[in-house]
Amino acid sequence: MTRPGWAMGGVGLGAAVMYWADPRSGRSRRAHVREKALHGVHGARDGIEVVARDMAHRARGLFHRLRGRLRAEEVEDVTLEARVRSALGRVCSHPGAIQVSCRQGRVQLKGPVLMSEVKQVLARVRHVRGVQEIDDALEAHAEAGSHPDLQGGVGRPGERPELLQHHWSPSARFLVGLGSVGLIAYGLTRRGGLRPVLGGAGLLLGLRSLMNLELKRLVGMGEGALGLSFQKDITVNAPVDEVFAFWQAMHNFPRFMSHVEDVQLLSEGRSRWKVRGPAGIRFEWDAVITRLEPGRVLAWKSVEGAMVENAGVIHFEDVGGGRTRLDIRLSYNPPAGILGHAFARLLGADPKKQMDDDLLRFKSLMELGKATGHEKVFRDELIPGRGVESWVY
Repeated sequence: MTRPGWAMGGVGLGAAVMYWADPRSGRSRRAHVREKALHGVHGARDGIEVVARDMAHRARGLFHRLRGRLRAEEVEDVTLEARVRSALGRVCSHPGAIQVSCRQGRVQLKGPVLMSEVKQVLARVRHVRGVQEIDDALEAHAEAGSHPDLQGGVGRPGERPELLQHHWSPSARFLVGLGSVGLIAYGLTRRGGLRPVLGGAGLLLGLRSLMNLELKRLVGMGEGALGLSFQKDITVNAPVDEVFAFWQAMHNFPRFMSHVEDVQLLSEGRSRWKVRGPAGIRFEWDAVITRLEPGRVLAWKSVEGAMVENAGVIHFEDVGGGRTRLDIRLSYNPPAGILGHAFARLLGADPKKQMDDDLLRFKSLMELGKATGHEKVFRDELIPGRGVESWVY
């Protein structure tokens, strides 16, 4: 190693020693690391037990399935009919329209069915244990049309392979995790453009197995449910009308939400948010109120195309004695998905901790008239017919 390298290593080692041996904070830092390590050991032990049980159960199930296929089995007609109906519910959008009758392993299927589902229906029933022959009397229809038995219904994709499901089993996560480590190690031995490809693929598979989320949600491309959700219950010593009025006036949010810089009320039920993210990055989006029940429920969500998709719903409950219980649920889809959330955590931005701290400031603001961590001290009073009035001291 060169002299500059030794110098940089020495500086880094000295900084680490100062960080851990600091007389004021070093002890708490070391204790925190020990607690995290102990928690990690316990979590790893529990995870190994879960994987072991899952593998044992799957091996036992595979053994009985193979044994059942290798030997003839006499199944009662009633039992076989129940098995067939259960199988139809996985691949047919209108299983109730199909009549099923069984006699000594021979299954008759009769009734209307969509033409696009005939092949998968027959294939799925053929694999039902105990079925020896199928009598196909189905009436295939290209479209539901006006047939009463084919109205409504929900398409059934059938049984998806393990690795194509939304959530993987513990065994699949463990095996794919091992495979990702091997893929990364193999990629490091290669040269040229193949190394980053193999390394990136191994990293994505490892994150997929570790977090048990679809790849499109990991990278922030998923639609539908938002990526991260947080839930918190808190009781405030203030009347429910006053608490609800405070939340409904969303321009109050910056007074206790540390990451919210400004909320402007644009029109009826619509607002514009300005939020400070990790590393001082600022985001801005519009949101709309989706549900408003005075004194009971307040819900909002970001508009389509927002920089940060998010939503929130708060349930208010009067618990008596001038106290209010709030059930708060917030969810958001961070930029770059869960990977972006993990990167934000590295920069010191923890949304869960922020939520806990913000709600403590809110509780202090409602009960004591001030919120810690702000330059100004506010006191609110509920004026009949005028809502919440604020004074600055």
